[in-house]
Amino acid sequence: MPLTDTGIRGSKPKDKPYKLSDSKGLYLLVHSNGSKYWRFRRTINGKDTTRALGM
Repeated sequence: MPLTDTGIRGSKPKDKPYKLSDSKGLYLLVHSNGSKYWRFRRTINGKDTTRALGM
């Protein structure tokens, strides 16, 4: 399900970090302190890798 501006801005911190997934490996990681980080996860040659975006 594609993320929307409203959905991202409305995301609230929880007790534990959680992910708001978009598609094809892109997700927003929301931490318990309210900080939000974009991550991109993909598989290359059978190995999972995660990259931080915008840092």
